[in-house]
Amino acid sequence: MSVLHSNLASGRWFELTLYEQMGNIGSEVGRVIRAQKQNDKVAFDNAVERSLELFDLTISDPRRKNQLKEIARAREVFVDALLEKTTLNSSLADSDKYLMQFAIAAKINS
Repeated sequence: MSVLHSNLASGRWFELTLYEQMGNIGSEVGRVIRAQKQNDKVAFDNAVERSLELFDLTISDPRRKNQLKEIARAREVFVDALLEKTTLNSSLADSDKYLMQFAIAAKINS
């Protein structure tokens, strides 16, 4: 898999706060939802790939070792909703709502 966020992967991502990281993931999840509503498969697939990449970058951030369970669980819930398995009784709207709280916190704390 190629790196979609090369600027972020090269180090910029690791300068962001957790609120900013999770809020950015939320932006991508919002794009997933919009693409799904518009029935745009290409945009949907691209947004999903970007979302997962940002989750993985956040998980790999050494500063996040104490938050790994929550971040990994948020990723798991997102993937569950994508696959429509509802094993976790999740939806994309749930992920969007959860991650939006981080975007709001990032805005308040900036």
